[in-house]
Amino acid sequence: MQLTVDLRSDTVTKPTPGMLDAMMSARVGDDVFGEDETINELEQNAAAIFGMEAGIFCPSGTMTNQIAIKCFTQPLDELIADQTAHVYRYEGGGIAFNSGVSTRLLNGYRGILTAEMIEPEINAENIHFPHTSLVVLENTVNKGGGSCYTLNHIKPIAQLCSQKGLKLHLDGARIFNALAHTGDAAIDYGKYFNGVSVCLSKGLGAPVGSVLLADKETIKYARRIRKVLGGGMRQAGFLAAAGIYALDHHVERLKIDHAHAQILADELSKLEWVTGVMPTETNIVLFDTVQPAEQVLTSLKEKGIHAMSTDKHRIRFVTHLDVHPQGVEYVVDVLRDI
Repeated sequence: MQLTVDLRSDTVTKPTPGMLDAMMSARVGDDVFGEDETINELEQNAAAIFGMEAGIFCPSGTMTNQIAIKCFTQPLDELIADQTAHVYRYEGGGIAFNSGVSTRLLNGYRGILTAEMIEPEINAENIHFPHTSLVVLENTVNKGGGSCYTLNHIKPIAQLCSQKGLKLHLDGARIFNALAHTGDAAIDYGKYFNGVSVCLSKGLGAPVGSVLLADKETIKYARRIRKVLGGGMRQAGFLAAAGIYALDHHVERLKIDHAHAQILADELSKLEWVTGVMPTETNIVLFDTVQPAEQVLTSLKEKGIHAMSTDKHRIRFVTHLDVHPQGVEYVVDVLRDI
């Protein structure tokens, strides 16, 4: 029997019955007036989880990242990020457009930067150079195949930023996947980052939304920027309720997605038409193929399996809560027959 298995992204998930019930019973109000009780609860809960003072709910992780960059920089500044960073590659040039800031790109290992890489790239105070004001890390690293920073990686970077007077922001699009892998405590992140973006609509399975976490003054300014960007929502507590449900019920199960990804990675490593599989730490599997990626994707689609290419010979699988054990077994059988 042919199944349909969607491995394109963990953004394709549908709300679970419990999540839908929570959404339909949400208490709502006008969030621009600060009167949506459910949004207020989500912001407070998320901030407490990460040891931050406050939060702001936004429609997307792109918006929370772009608001953070705007909060932590001035025009003519420069931020430092890995060359694979989502804020640089996949946010439509927003760093330049929204903030008037240039970007210094580094070549980390699978997207992971170190303090030793960052320090020599911090510009001296000289009118010929943009002012370095911000470092952005991504956890997990999408283009790194779901690679993870640990708090031991982050601590020396945070210390360097503090010494040099730089802000440190985390694009935590899949931060709970990273925590499930490393075993680090979320509450410790508040010690190291000025801003943390937490996505609710990937592995956690909510239909919409991310939360930017920071200190109270930063979030106060972030509300102004969100309004200017068109992100001021009204009775959006229905969406925030899905986020609360996700934080309460979908964090622990992320390890299931990781186990499914490892099964797929192990099988791919045995296949003659696969030339390499990137180390698989979380729910993203990146692998290279002998045939053009689009040719493989066509063969998979004919069998009901949907995936994406990230290069001419590279394919990405992403596991999530709508990928069940039966689906993983089906994908393994199809891969063996290609």
